[in-house]
Amino acid sequence: MSRRTVLSVTAGVVVLGGAGAFALAYAGGQSPVLAHNTARYAAPEGDRDGSLTFTTDVTASSGVKTVKVLAWPAKSSVAKKGLTVKEMAAAETAVCKPAGGDTVRCTYKVAVTRADAETSPRGLWHVAVLATDKDGDTTLDTKAADFTVV
Repeated sequence: MSRRTVLSVTAGVVVLGGAGAFALAYAGGQSPVLAHNTARYAAPEGDRDGSLTFTTDVTASSGVKTVKVLAWPAKSSVAKKGLTVKEMAAAETAVCKPAGGDTVRCTYKVAVTRADAETSPRGLWHVAVLATDKDGDTTLDTKAADFTVV
């Protein structure tokens, strides 16, 4: 092999190796991805409690560490100031189960008593979600899903 061919092959390996390292570094730094967010609210009826159920699919190449969920009324101080990652860290945790590959399906369900429903603001509510992967990367969606309290 000529010296020029050896230099070209070596340069190509260095370039490809660098691109591969960049791709791996980039893939490791991606935030979790939320998909298929749904919220279902059922008001209490008769002597039965109601419920709020929120589901989301979360994909993270390093695995999902936690998914925090918070429902908040659209006409509230939260709408004016916004939610932060720090505030969401104190929210309640959803239960997650494997859904194939790097994806988990997470569900948050809470009972709504008659007293809860009577004291809750009427109208549009949003569900905020904070997903954290095992590398510590986060995704915050403050309006992942909506529901209405009537």
